[in-house]
Amino acid sequence: MSIVVTGATGSLGRFVIEGLLEKVPAEQITAVARSREKAAGFAARGVRVAIADYNDPETFGGLFAAGDKVLLISGNEFDKGRVQQHKIVLDAANAAGVALFAYTSAPGALTAALADDHRGTEAAILESGLPYVFLRNGWYNENYTERLAPVLQSSTVTQAAGGGRIASAARADYAAAAVAVLTGEGHENKTYELSGDTAWGFAEFAAELGKQTGREIAYKSVSAEAFSEILTGHAGLPAPLAATLTGVELAIEKGELAGTGGDLGRLIGRPTTPIADSIALALKD
Repeated sequence: MSIVVTGATGSLGRFVIEGLLEKVPAEQITAVARSREKAAGFAARGVRVAIADYNDPETFGGLFAAGDKVLLISGNEFDKGRVQQHKIVLDAANAAGVALFAYTSAPGALTAALADDHRGTEAAILESGLPYVFLRNGWYNENYTERLAPVLQSSTVTQAAGGGRIASAARADYAAAAVAVLTGEGHENKTYELSGDTAWGFAEFAAELGKQTGREIAYKSVSAEAFSEILTGHAGLPAPLAATLTGVELAIEKGELAGTGGDLGRLIGRPTTPIADSIALALKD
């Protein structure tokens, strides 16, 4: 039996592999990646590395075995049909008869277009009949702390979320939840709504950033149209992706990412990481 993690060299996957290495022998872990070079560090520590691509069904042939526990980390290629990509992994896992199929999904309350692929994938997993776990990950602290440079340059936090609040947590928190599910018992056919312990608004984010930097940081709430133009113009994002991200802003304004149900803290057995801690970490880098 192996614990198989797809997207293992990505931002979330790396945290999952590191957490698994603290819980189980390296030879029981399989890291699935598209690049052997990026996974070399894991291989050097005894982790089995498998090279596969969500766009190529043949690369998943023979990758899984009966009894495996699988974590499918959702793809980030929004323009390549993510549900079909995920079904490639699901079909291979189903053919092998894996013991558990866990999937990093989106919050159940999220109505933005970003959630559509996740709902489609969840439906396919349910139809497969495999024992499943839906890890409905909320927003990451790092979605904001990893791009502080333009904020500090302009001394302004610019969003289109109005007074909406976000119950975010650190990426490492969500990874720890996945590790708990993959190494624990009794999680079959469960859905976990994962979010931070405390919701915050962008005015508070700006104030905390100002406090930690000793600067005056303002929060500027703009229209959805203006925000989309910023993403396509200043940030250079493709229009479809900009529209998707703008949709999330509107969802935040409506409170769809503000839920603090406590599933994440219960799974990891500790409080989730406050946004202030992630800001401090980002400022050190």
